[in-house]
Amino acid sequence: MNLIEYPLTTKAIHDLQQRLLDWFDSHGRHDLPWQENKTPYRVWVSEIMLQQTQVKTVIPYYLKFMTSFPTLRDLANAEQDEVLSHWSGLGYYSRARNLHKAAQIAHKEFNDDLPDNLEDMMSLPGIGRSTAGAILAISRKQRTPIQDGNVRRVLSRLFAIDGDLTKADKQTLLWDIATELTPADRVDQYTQAIMDLGATVCTRSKFQCNLCPLMSLCNAYATERVALFPEKKRKKSSPVKQQYFLFWFDDNELQMTKRPSTGIWGGLWVPAVFDSLDALQQSLVDIDWQSKLQVLDPHRHVFSHFKLDMIPVVFKHSKPNIVAESAEQWQTTDHWLKAGVPAPIKQIIQQLD
Repeated sequence: MNLIEYPLTTKAIHDLQQRLLDWFDSHGRHDLPWQENKTPYRVWVSEIMLQQTQVKTVIPYYLKFMTSFPTLRDLANAEQDEVLSHWSGLGYYSRARNLHKAAQIAHKEFNDDLPDNLEDMMSLPGIGRSTAGAILAISRKQRTPIQDGNVRRVLSRLFAIDGDLTKADKQTLLWDIATELTPADRVDQYTQAIMDLGATVCTRSKFQCNLCPLMSLCNAYATERVALFPEKKRKKSSPVKQQYFLFWFDDNELQMTKRPSTGIWGGLWVPAVFDSLDALQQSLVDIDWQSKLQVLDPHRHVFSHFKLDMIPVVFKHSKPNIVAESAEQWQTTDHWLKAGVPAPIKQIIQQLD
């Protein structure tokens, strides 16, 4: 066993690159939708969708998104509501808002294309160093290293890098290693290969070391500590919140309110939300709501930092004569099911319809 060590020798770098590329040729993923016609735009959309989301979940969303917005100009010219409606169910909606905003900037400042250098790419909303590197490496074949979660896990095991990998000293080390290992030739395939290795073989818990082309180089494997890298962060218990959602129907029309552009479900349409049933009732001033409110069983939705018990309250009553707030709209349930509405809200609407 010839373990890889840092600082790296030229021979060690070449050996690792060749092993990884040979493995990718035989075992890597080559038929994903974004691997066809690898334009910067198509790669960018895939990289944003794949953040914190599995490939099998992303594929149908990606295909639909690219059908509706086949070019950067199409995305830039779209309404935000339309973009968010294509994101409903993927979660982390700030990704979609930043994608739309970045497309508008690129449309104006970069002639309907993404920048061809790392600095300008990172100036766009929602694009960090690793994402920018992946876009440039895969679509433009530039030698720009990456360090997404999968790559970070592979490197931490290869070199047995312990501690909190988000700390500045660990980040510097990881970026130095990633930079040295990234080749000038076949950089697009190397970048895809090291991401694939982390996603399919060197996974978080069900790792398959016997299938890994780098097994004999790996310090974590040699010391039987693969499961210990990267160091797991201590999980905090997620608080549970409870809110009441007013599903106010006038025949087949439902009232919805557009959320602020930041925060949970930013820019999406949701029913009016209240922290208590009493507050909900008080909002129906001068309206005969007695005996007309139907409180249903809660629906639990899990966010990254808390759990939310959404309690639907159904109210069937004619809409007010004057709807003053532009943030509120009355539309048919069919309209809302196709609009920028969070997936758990759509599920409730479908159950009520």
